[in-house]
Amino acid sequence: MTNMLVPSTAMFREAAEAPAWVATALQRNAGVVAELAARLRAAPPRAVVTIARGSSDNAATYVRYLIETQLQILTASMPPSIASVYGARPAMADTLCIVISQSGHSPDLLAAAAAAEAAGALVVAIVNDEASPLAKQAAVVIPVAAGVETSVAATKSFIGTLAVMAQLVAAWAEDAALLNAVATLPERLDAAWASDWSAALPVLEAADHLYVVSRGPALGVAQEAALKFKETCGLHAEAFSSAEVRHGPMTLAGPGFPVFALMPDDAGRAGTEAAVAAFVAQGAPVIVAGGVELPGTITLPVADSHPLLRPIVQAQSLYRLVDALALRRGFDADRPDYLAKVTKTL
Repeated sequence: MTNMLVPSTAMFREAAEAPAWVATALQRNAGVVAELAARLRAAPPRAVVTIARGSSDNAATYVRYLIETQLQILTASMPPSIASVYGARPAMADTLCIVISQSGHSPDLLAAAAAAEAAGALVVAIVNDEASPLAKQAAVVIPVAAGVETSVAATKSFIGTLAVMAQLVAAWAEDAALLNAVATLPERLDAAWASDWSAALPVLEAADHLYVVSRGPALGVAQEAALKFKETCGLHAEAFSSAEVRHGPMTLAGPGFPVFALMPDDAGRAGTEAAVAAFVAQGAPVIVAGGVELPGTITLPVADSHPLLRPIVQAQSLYRLVDALALRRGFDADRPDYLAKVTKTL
């Protein structure tokens, strides 16, 4: 994997640190997570609302699938502008509101969190900056504990966010197998960082457009992949559920329009494999991360993991690929044009 080994960017170095920071966060947060999980079991929320933007909103997609499949509690994303721009105050009594942010400084998130609390929600912040206004405002704080992140592109903070949310859901559901698997995440992430995804580089380097498809918990990582391909590589990429993409968008894919599939390791696999086969049939170059080798595709290895943690492992390998692709395409992954590390929206 010589063409993906040179740690020449902050993005590379910070993503490589993720396993160590995840180990720290899981150990540090065990007490607060156990306490919150017991509280939620004693008084189950009637619904869960997530509030986030950017990579954090992609992480929210992941936790939505975990909560709905493992705890059977309806979960929805609330746009921050509902409170910050439109001044609406939805009734949120007896709900859990999870606000996810790396910086914890964006005014719209703060306004939405305040509105949720005023409307009766239990506000939990999952945030990397523990000194941020969001951390001070929330009733419960679960630190991502990923350390300072200097690259504009979030990597270790995203991985850390997924890890602590998986830890919370495992504790809340009292799922011993998942809790044990979460404890091994640092080792699984180390293996993922060493995985060779360089076979995807020639196809992606030449592409102008890309679909990233998956299903279930991995859909949030597909959304994150599309974001990273856009912001760091100048590659127009859009994420779709492997079911939703077949309702019209797939007509664009073909010989000059590749597809990147993050293969689930759960009930969503069959549908994703069917979508991959359809893309291959219409001549699209298809890259598949994980699963058995499918005819007509480029197959990338995925480190072994619990099915619900597989998306986190895929994200770690993805960041190494994205960093290498940005260099190949002549982009500065650390300083994308027109973007800043902390985005303060209203």
